[in-house]
Amino acid sequence: MAGLVHSGCLHGVDGMAVRVEIDVLSLLPVFQMVGLPASSVREARERVRSAIRSSDLPFPRRRITVNLAPADLPKHGTGLDLPIALAVLGQSWSQEKGKDPWDEPPCAVGELGLDGSVRPVRGVLPIAEAAAAAGSRTLLVATGNAAEAALVPNLQVVAVQSLQQAFDVCRGRAEAGQNAVALPDEPESGPDLADVRGHAAARFVLEVAAAGGHGLLLEGPPGSGKSMLARRLASILPNLPDETAIEVTRIRSAAGLLGPGAGLVRRPPLRAPHHSASVASVVGGGRPLRPGEVTLAHRGVLLLDEVPEFPRSVLESLRQPLEDGVVAVARTEARYTFPARFQLVATRNPCPCGFAGSAHGCGCTDSARDRYAGRVSGPLLERIDLRGWVEPESPELLLGARDGEPSAVVRSRVALARERQARRWGAAAVLNANAPLDACLALLEATAETELTHHLRGSRSSARGIQQLVRVATTLADLDGSERIGARHIAHATHLCSPATPAGSAAIGGHAPTPGEIACTPRP
Repeated sequence: MAGLVHSGCLHGVDGMAVRVEIDVLSLLPVFQMVGLPASSVREARERVRSAIRSSDLPFPRRRITVNLAPADLPKHGTGLDLPIALAVLGQSWSQEKGKDPWDEPPCAVGELGLDGSVRPVRGVLPIAEAAAAAGSRTLLVATGNAAEAALVPNLQVVAVQSLQQAFDVCRGRAEAGQNAVALPDEPESGPDLADVRGHAAARFVLEVAAAGGHGLLLEGPPGSGKSMLARRLASILPNLPDETAIEVTRIRSAAGLLGPGAGLVRRPPLRAPHHSASVASVVGGGRPLRPGEVTLAHRGVLLLDEVPEFPRSVLESLRQPLEDGVVAVARTEARYTFPARFQLVATRNPCPCGFAGSAHGCGCTDSARDRYAGRVSGPLLERIDLRGWVEPESPELLLGARDGEPSAVVRSRVALARERQARRWGAAAVLNANAPLDACLALLEATAETELTHHLRGSRSSARGIQQLVRVATTLADLDGSERIGARHIAHATHLCSPATPAGSAAIGGHAPTPGEIACTPRP
């Protein structure tokens, strides 16, 4: 028991419980590790040796063998430094004193400095969850990770600053001090919809997208406000419930984005990668394996600003996550699954110069416009529910007073609409931004006039098209406070799901339909 310490490491964005087993033999001094340690784990030998000596603790000059179980899964990260050092000290103490230094094997995670200090590591929250699931009742962590680990219920978290302190706590010779307490939720921050001047109808389209979890493509000339509007979509999404908030916080912890002393993440994330991003950085991968932007945007918004500028391979790699909500990354040694249930919002110009259909005039040839439009494939566009054309507002309106609602007011209406959707489809369908095809067909038959139903079947015959159409119409009805989906809802949904063109900009750049006044003028 003296040569056993419990710990954990990351396996993708999830935690994996690890048993650190040690054997010290009276042979030539060698420090070796087995159990598929990565280079960051193998280098722990030097950090552990220096940390023990700097702490004025005895380091055995014998053959030391460390086994990291389960031995058939790879181990990554520097969080195994502290448990390895404690296992070495525990086994050495047991051989010298003839008794175990502790009653039960401790559980610890942390990186060691050469001076014996304990430093925070990324991914402590999922590691703490894995340790608690494996039966550990107490976890030793660095001070900077204490509040994060305290988010796990039924787990006593002890913050330590040095290897000497950790060893004394495990032996019961030092007080553990006050248990770590989870900090309050992360405060709200970011851009607000109140900053937007004008664009009343575009704001309504954002509200529709937020209420139904729909993908959104905004098009228009440069300077019309597409990017500004898209960046404020996350601000009108409702706060995350407890289970989802833990899920998002776990991902941020695994990615190393949860700062010291951070609390539970309640606000949906917004990720906006640059168009030079690689496939691995967007969907996940690399060595060491890291979650991609689609996973960091889980339960939030992924913004692709100027989407035609992204490499075709990156855009096509989004099709499977948009459909399944997960990313599976296969490696020779293991297979990793990353959650990726995000809401896609993209912006683009109508042509390479950006002024097609505007008063400035476009100098692009037809072939140039076709090539530019072809940079975003049809299968990807089909997975985006809403399309909108954004016209620039007049200088008089931009220089006037702010007349828009703040994000908090819009968010309250979005939350009410989602509650109605949960009663209509079920909470799981709303959370996954999906609805069964059979339910969509039954709803279409029960609520739409016969002529309109036949018209829609002829114009959008694919299963995905019918699902999108009915879901958007349902969102409009829920914002309208109507239990029944009327013809006006389906007609306006047809309008919003159609490709955006300058000729149809009146619905996006002009009058905004209110929740009680759903416009049903089809796009020309």
